[in-house]
This record gives sequence, structure tokens and C-alpha cells, in this order.
Amino acid sequence: MKSSLLPLSGVNVVDFGQYIAGPAVAMILADLGATVVHVDPPGGSLWDNPANAVLNRNKLSVELDLKTEEGLTDALRLIAQADIVVEGFRNGVMTRLGVDFQALRAERPELITLSIPGFASNDSLRAEWRAFESVIAAQSGVFTDMGLNRVLMGINPSFSPLPLSSAYGTMLAASSVVIALQAREHSGKGDHIEVPLAAAVMEGLCYNSIDIAQMPERYKTQREQEIERRRALDIPMDITYDELQELLDPFYRSYRCKDGRYFYAVCPSHRSHAKRCLQAMGLYDELVAEGLVEQDDTYLPQSEWSSEVSLGVYPLPKYWADKIAARMKEVFLTRTAHEWEQVFGLGKFPGARQRWLQEWMNDEHVVAAGLVLDVEDPIYGPMRQPGPMVWFRESAEQMATPKGRAWGTVAQALEKLSSTSRPALATKSSDTAWLAGVKVLDLCNVIAGPHSVSYLARFGADVIKIDPATPLYDAWNTVIFGMSHMRSKRSALIDIREGKGRKALEQLIRQVDVIVWNATDAQINEMRLDRETLNQINPSVILCQLDCFSGIRQGPMTRYLGYDDLVQSCTGIMQRFGGAENRPEEHAHVGTIDVMCGFGAALGVAASLFHRSRHGMVGQPKTSLSALSGLAQIPFFHDFEGRGSFNEPKGPEAKGYSALERVYQATDGWLVIACSESDKSKLEALFGDLPQSDDARIELLSGAFAKQSVSHWVETMQSRNLAAAHCAKMEVIRDTHSRPADGRSGIESGSYSFSIFEDHPSGRTVVQLDAYAVRPTRTPLVTPQPSEKYGASTRSVLTEVGFSDAEIDAMVELGVVSESWSSEYFPS
Repeated sequence: MKSSLLPLSGVNVVDFGQYIAGPAVAMILADLGATVVHVDPPGGSLWDNPANAVLNRNKLSVELDLKTEEGLTDALRLIAQADIVVEGFRNGVMTRLGVDFQALRAERPELITLSIPGFASNDSLRAEWRAFESVIAAQSGVFTDMGLNRVLMGINPSFSPLPLSSAYGTMLAASSVVIALQAREHSGKGDHIEVPLAAAVMEGLCYNSIDIAQMPERYKTQREQEIERRRALDIPMDITYDELQELLDPFYRSYRCKDGRYFYAVCPSHRSHAKRCLQAMGLYDELVAEGLVEQDDTYLPQSEWSSEVSLGVYPLPKYWADKIAARMKEVFLTRTAHEWEQVFGLGKFPGARQRWLQEWMNDEHVVAAGLVLDVEDPIYGPMRQPGPMVWFRESAEQMATPKGRAWGTVAQALEKLSSTSRPALATKSSDTAWLAGVKVLDLCNVIAGPHSVSYLARFGADVIKIDPATPLYDAWNTVIFGMSHMRSKRSALIDIREGKGRKALEQLIRQVDVIVWNATDAQINEMRLDRETLNQINPSVILCQLDCFSGIRQGPMTRYLGYDDLVQSCTGIMQRFGGAENRPEEHAHVGTIDVMCGFGAALGVAASLFHRSRHGMVGQPKTSLSALSGLAQIPFFHDFEGRGSFNEPKGPEAKGYSALERVYQATDGWLVIACSESDKSKLEALFGDLPQSDDARIELLSGAFAKQSVSHWVETMQSRNLAAAHCAKMEVIRDTHSRPADGRSGIESGSYSFSIFEDHPSGRTVVQLDAYAVRPTRTPLVTPQPSEKYGASTRSVLTEVGFSDAEIDAMVELGVVSESWSSEYFPS
């Protein structure tokens, strides 16, 4: 295949990034075909980690000293050849070094510049903080709000080595620059974009920070009920790991298998998945005989159900949860974890065996699917690295052999950049949103897919969301999650498989630019949305596909169904977080990888729009939860001869990497410090001589930090250019940074911003995070609207594609369409 099939072929990028986010953005752009020159300071990268080999693949690296006239001149020469420039330093550093993005864009309005600071440039307190990964995570509530499990076990704070701030920041930044790039094809204008990592991690965890007043009791899990009980009776949060397992839903937990390995079942909310699970285990008929019921309509108020329970609804009441779990424990012991993975996968209900990361990287499916690739690195030799995060079906094979990182001279870099053909751009005076006029059809469910389309809406996309006339998922999955991912969408409930529902789907496809669906290849073909069929309906429509286990090639698990939680179990995240093979624990945040993957799908859509405009080609972008797990674990997702053990911090006792990057207790709370040996003299000026051993350092620093408040230590250390932050609580961040909804996007509010919707369509007061992490300088954003009730736009959507009121009434009568799933916004 010709290299021009890669969607970003012909795009030049200059990458000044260090550590993770900046280089990762440029890596993803390079994987998609961009020509990338990476700039390091004299002596090389500021981060000594083998992950640099991953982050700088497909790039030519040069070393420049921007503090010298020659180095600055060379940097500006490189930028003069660039379409996109990336940097990730503290606010103002690049300008002080002489690289002024505002001035550069005044000279070349088509230039797109990207800054990825730790905290927002308009954050009056933290804009110039030294902000490494753990500092941003702690300040943003990541270590303190680690989910119901850790609350019940009394473990607080919890350190996690996952670089979530950088991972979310990477995908937000990469997607936004490509969205800006495709808009530039029509306007001729670039933009400056800021993506603060603190805002990025808040967006990534937005399903964890939302507050909905007076939620009906039916949505409270056993764990939530137990937390409320203990708080009311002033009982300590001290339950054991084993006791915790008995509070988990039977379809949302790990089970020990015949071989001693653990298997994670995740099928709690779908109309068919739990039933298929029990049937495959030989338990369904037995439990039905004992009184297990499937309600015909679980969206009725629970008071109108024929029984207190319905299979396929989460959470199950305690009696049935305990009964089903007890029987499932017995049956899981009859097969190995590997055998159960095949039973679940082929049976079309989600579950996966628990693995360590190193196991996953060498798994038959992972290797076959191209979720890992072997890259020849000049330092480490043959190196196993994550595969592409986003790819195109048509050109995926070209991405299977990335080039290892390379170093060169400025002259070689200039030659590389200047060899790229750069077509003339149109120029228009209007400054509209980047995706104004783009129509998107959202066929997705759960989190990753719907979130990707909701994200596109803030840039002006017109979104129609289609769900079945009769819901496939319970209200916990649709309505609760939909509070976040249904914003700014028009909701229509249509059975799109056959008859007039299929006719409505095809009419919509004729009118839209993009379809997004989280579905396996088999589901795509079953729904007749393959490329051949789409070409007959609308040859220019883009189909963006997400799923759980896909890579650039087919593998044994490609057709398996799955969710975020399964990828956590497969890729070692749960065993690392739990600390042992027999103690897997979900990394507690809802949507940890889902949202990351959603941003990946948005990147795929943007790259495809650019590809269609620049190269006249309609591509089919793809991404998967498994692919994004490589980014979520980028500091340690690599293997090579002599690598050493996979010994990143793990388990509930983990407090950090070392004495110098660790959480400590002060008089009134916890703080994190993120220092290195290069900071030793500054630390000794505060604490005296540091011992050689790490344990002795921890003892010394623990004693010192325990004598003063968190604010004292954070202010003292940051004033000395030492990285430190408060381990904040997410609910406190929300309460401190909330304002009545006023139509503003939140980008003017610093690093943290929430809106209070007193008149939310749900009839409840809702406080939720603003869509504020991506901050263009020139281009307007569209502030998301609250999520309308499912089905609220069914009639208007059908009217727009030519159906009369009489036809719509008949379709409602036949059950082909619906104007609501329930009488209440939140079924009670």
C-alpha cells in the first residue's frame, strides 16, 4: 500500500515535549503518518525511562540548547516548517526561552500550537507549580477518591502508578490538534490550544465527580449501603478484602478457578448477558425454579415490579446476590480460567481471566492482534512496545512495523520536514467552531463510544443518538452514565434492524458525515453497516468503530465482548492495584480506560475528516479499550532483554515509588512529594542530611512532615521549586469550584470548574464537571447542554428524515420506535 493511505501523511510536527504527554501526542500523530521531529535539551531526555523508546518511535530527534542564540535560531527554523508544534513545560517557559507561540501564529496564522502544562495558565495559585504526574493526581483527588472498596477497607490515600493525568491529557491534546487540523482545511487558520493535565484528569474521571441529588434507592449497591450504615453508626471502615468480596454483585466480581487463577465476570446490566452466563454455567433453570425473575419492563418504578429482583439489573438485592454468587463460586472451580475465557467469549457475554502485565504483553491474542509490536530500538535492541492507539482499517498493516527512534542533526531534520508536500490552504474570515456543520450519528452504548461523541459536540458537531425502542441495558447503565455522555445530543429510540426502523437509519446515514458505534466486526456485519453496504447508502460517510479487544490485525479474542473492567483484568491493572494474584482489585475510578478510548475514537473521527478533505479518501478509523491500556501503563508497558522485573508500586500498601516520590501524612491530612536525586541539596536545606537508604529517608521525612500542616509543606516546597501537593478530595474540589450554570464553558475558571444545574431535565439538582480541558485561543467552544430524557427527540428526528406524524404514531404502536423508556427520568 502507498504511504499516503496513512491519514496524517503530509503533516509536519515539531515536538518539544518531555516526560509523557507531549511526546505521546507526537508519537500518536507519527503512528498515523505525520512527519515528526523531536527536540531534546543537551544531554537528551529529562526523563530517564525506557518508555522514551516507545514515545519517540517514528521520530527523528535532535538536541538543541534553547538558551543559546544558535539553539533558538535552529528551533525557529524547525518551527517554520511545522504544521503543529507541541510543548509540555510549565506555563511561560517556552516564551521565556524565546519561542513565543502568539508571535509565531501572528506571522503564520495557519500554525497550530499545543501547550500541555500541569495546571492551567489562568490558575492563579498553581500555574507555575512544579507539577509531575503524582502532584497533579494528588491535587485532583485521584489518590483520595479511589472508590468504594478502599473506603470500606479504610485505605486512604491510595497511591497508583498509572499516569492517568498524562494519559487523558495525551488523548485530549492529540484529538484536539487533529480536530483543529481538519478545520484548518476549510478555514486556512490554525489556533493555539492549551490542555492542562489537571483539567484533563478531571475530564477523564468525570463519571466519578458528578453529584445527583436524591438518587432513588434502587441504584445503591451493597457497598454504598454498607458505607452509609457504618457512617450512621460510627463504625470504623475496616473490613477485610475477603469480607469486601461478599458485598460485590455476582456478575461484577472475580472468581477462583480450577487452576487457582482468577476470572473476572462483568455482565451485570445487559438484558441478555447475565442470562447467557447462568445458562452456560448450568445454573439458569435451577435459579429460576427457586424464584429468580426477569421483569418484562425494568424501567417501571420498582414498586410496580412483580418481584424485588430482575436478572440483568444492577445491583441485585443482597439475598439474590449472595445466592447466585455462592453457586457461581462452585461452578467456576470446575474449569481453568483460560477455559472460562473461551466459554464467555464464544458465548457472547463479557468476562476475562486476570493476568499480570507481562503475561498480557506475551499473550497469543495480543501478539496476533498487533496490540503489541516488536520494534528495533538502537539502545535496547528488539523491544516489545504497545501497538497503535488508533488506526484505520485500510492502512492498519502499514502501522505494524514502526521505526525505532533515531537521532540526527538539525540539517537532517530540516531536510526531513521540507520534503513534505504542503498544499495551499483556503482562507476564510469566519471563526466558527471546528466541527460546525459536521453531523454525527451515535449508535453507541455504555461509556467509551457515547463519550467520544459527546466530546465532539463541544466543538460544534450536531449529534443524534440512537438507542433501541426497548432498552438493552438497565437504567443504572443508561440513565446514570447518560447524565455525562448524553449531553448536547438529541435522543431517538428506534429499532434500526428491520422495516421502517431500518429505513429511518438509512435516511439518517444519508444525511450525516460520521457514524460512531462500539461494536465488534461481527456486530457491524450483522447490522449491515459494513463498508460495501455503506457505500450504497452514503459513499462519503465515515464509520468509526470501537470495541474491547481489537488491534490492527485479527486475533483469537477480537470478536469477544468486553468493558473497561475486563481490560483492567486482562492487562494487569487489577492485579497490580490489588497487589497479588489472589487479590485482584478494580482500579476504582468509573470509566478509567473507557473515557481514554472515547477520546481515541474522537481522534479517529478527526483524522478521517482530515483524510477525506486532504486526500479524498474515506477511511474507517478504529480503536479499542485494549489498545488504550498501553497508554494508561506507558511507563512500564515495554519489554526487552535485560529489562528487569515489573516492579512498579502495587497493592493497597503502596505509598509511592521511593522516599522522594511518595505520600506523607501531615498534621491535618496527606500530601505527596515528587522529587529526585537532583533535588537533594534543596531537600537537605529543609530537612537536614538525607540518609542513603530509602527506608531511613522515609523515616526522616515522615517525622518531619508530621509536625506541620499540608498547606505549610506545599507552600514551602513549591516556593523552593520542589514538587508537592495536597492529596485533595474530589468532593471538596467540586464544592470549592462550582458555580450556577451560566452558559460558560469553564475554561476561564482555572484548573477546576463545575456547573450547578438547579433546573436539570431530570428534575434534580445536578453538579457536574464542565467540558473545559481543551482551550482554543481563537476558536469558540459550544457549551454542552444537560442530557435530555431518552427518547425526547424521537419524533423530531423522524420528522426530519421524512416520516409523517401518522407514520410515527403507527411505528410507536408497533413498538418500532418509542418516545420514552419510562415515565420518570430516573426510574424509581
